[in-house]
Amino acid sequence: MRGIALVALGYAVVACADASVKWALPQVGPAAAMIWRGVFGALAIAMLARGASLRPVNLRLISARSLLHCGVTVVYYIAWAGGMPLASSYAVAAAAPLLMTLLAIPLLGEAVGWRRWTSTAVGFGGVLIMLRPGGALWGWPAAMLLAAVGLMALTRIWTRLLARTDSPATIAFWLLLAHVPVGLLLLPAFPPPVLLPGAPVVAALVFLGCVNGLAHFLFARAFALAPVSVLAPFEYTTLVWGLVLGLAIWGEFPAAGTLLGAAIVIAAGLYNLHRERVRARTARRAATVGDGTHR
Repeated sequence: MRGIALVALGYAVVACADASVKWALPQVGPAAAMIWRGVFGALAIAMLARGASLRPVNLRLISARSLLHCGVTVVYYIAWAGGMPLASSYAVAAAAPLLMTLLAIPLLGEAVGWRRWTSTAVGFGGVLIMLRPGGALWGWPAAMLLAAVGLMALTRIWTRLLARTDSPATIAFWLLLAHVPVGLLLLPAFPPPVLLPGAPVVAALVFLGCVNGLAHFLFARAFALAPVSVLAPFEYTTLVWGLVLGLAIWGEFPAAGTLLGAAIVIAAGLYNLHRERVRARTARRAATVGDGTHR
């Protein structure tokens, strides 16, 4: 129960951070927002780690994952700066667990049965409903965001691999720190609209960085307390937070087609998680029987 409470709080914190950066983007642009996020996020992780070593063990994979995630961040920031509603971006991101199911086959050697293949295909049907021609999300920003969600799913698979060698704090610290040099490199392409933003925008950007660090810390603690299959469904709560925050701050509300497609995607993702738990339970029973037979 503590793990569930922590992960639910973490997703609420992430949604608030995303709302703050979406609000600040018109005055700072994607590149500067990445720098602010990286500086204060890395500082927050360093303080929450309480002096623990943040030196990476698998430096190559941590570097690749961090840089790839920076690319995901840029795409999200471009989409939000272009006016995409927060909840709509979360609806597209709901496809990440489905993509993880596919990527786990070649990268983790996991077997996927016909039930999960079917539910995954149905889930991608929901994606097509959201991105259908003439729909509210039809256009290059949503297509670009879907590609970024694919990369995000890959970084999550790599997180599973990194968990064998590096601590969650180390993984989060280097991910956030990588945003600083990448943001600096992107400044010529995305120059800030104003040289010095106002105090409210600065406060929003500091909040963005600090709470991102806090969220990663909460996720690390939650996954240490509860199994992944128990916590994974709570990722979909970001859609609820996106609806609430988008409506309260900008008066945004996704189109009916977007909500219908998101509902199908989420249902398929939850079914895949259910099948994963069933398979894990069957494997444990088989192992228990085998141990008893051996003795």
